[in-house]
Amino acid sequence: MMAFEQAAIKIEKQQEFAKLQAAVEQAFLSEKVERFLKQLDRKGIRVREFDAVLSTRLLEEVTGGAKVGSAAGKELSAWQLYQALPLSDQAQMREFYLSKLETVDVALRHKFKKLYQYY
Repeated sequence: MMAFEQAAIKIEKQQEFAKLQAAVEQAFLSEKVERFLKQLDRKGIRVREFDAVLSTRLLEEVTGGAKVGSAAGKELSAWQLYQALPLSDQAQMREFYLSKLETVDVALRHKFKKLYQYY
């Protein structure tokens, strides 16, 4: 039997993708992830609702920066960076975010189980 192997899809806008990826990674750092989950809980956002996380600027709140990246000298929010990505890059960013939320410590996931529920 062959094991499943995800096909590699090239990132088209690497700079914007990398900046957004760094912001997501920061939100899931062990010293910041509990604050991130508390903010989600306060705003009534489930952990898998990536668009809501971006549109409410939670990444910026948790990472301590008003803006995440810049383009042509202009500061961009995480939502703006995401919107600047082509559909294939957006899909890969959502997958990256979803993979990061599964790395959260089991005790924290249990503490915030309401955020992780599917219903």
